[in-house]
Amino acid sequence: MTITTCIFDAYGTLFDVAAAARQAASEPGFEALRDTWPEVAGHWRLKQLQYTWLRAVADAHADFWDVTQDGLDWALEATGLHENAKLRQRLLDLYWELQAYPEVPNMLKALKDGGLQTAILSNGSPPMLDGAVQSAGIGNLLDDVLSVESVGVFKPHARVYDLVQQRFGCARDEVLFVSSNGWDAAGASGYGFVTAWVNRANEPIDRLPWTPAHVLTDLTSIPELAGV
Repeated sequence: MTITTCIFDAYGTLFDVAAAARQAASEPGFEALRDTWPEVAGHWRLKQLQYTWLRAVADAHADFWDVTQDGLDWALEATGLHENAKLRQRLLDLYWELQAYPEVPNMLKALKDGGLQTAILSNGSPPMLDGAVQSAGIGNLLDDVLSVESVGVFKPHARVYDLVQQRFGCARDEVLFVSSNGWDAAGASGYGFVTAWVNRANEPIDRLPWTPAHVLTDLTSIPELAGV
């Protein structure tokens, strides 16, 4: 089946989730973060994800912004920075302005020039995603931005992946689903999408019942995989 629709996870896939901590560490007044920002960024992202999984299985959904703050609070306490309220606020502010990876604009433009539909499918709340898309300047390269908030459960629940067919009316095997999260790509594979895992950190494949169809180091070859 020909790919007609390319769907992207947002955080860590199109947008660099480490950018907030990295940028804050370079700013005056946040010297305490200069040696620890990679650890803070890593803890923050891991806890953010873990809390979505726990909330999904416990049927205790919350806005992704609440989950993001909870993850940051854990990360700051783990690194001894939890009493720095100014740092906490700066990191949260920067999360609304995450940088896109360098190859993102040209990659999306190639897909649109090739006649494909493009969209984000993310755990993020609509305001968060709007902030990131506008900050990165890629709104004109996306047909839609889909959020789990419309179904009230986080990925990899099937109701989230259902949103793609509901919006675009395409068959599952017409969708190329792209994520930097191995578990997300695996879940989408089990759902029936063609999947690409963007494995920037060269991690092992998750031991799950499904595996991604493609494993990439960045997004550069996505147009080729999509057939454009």
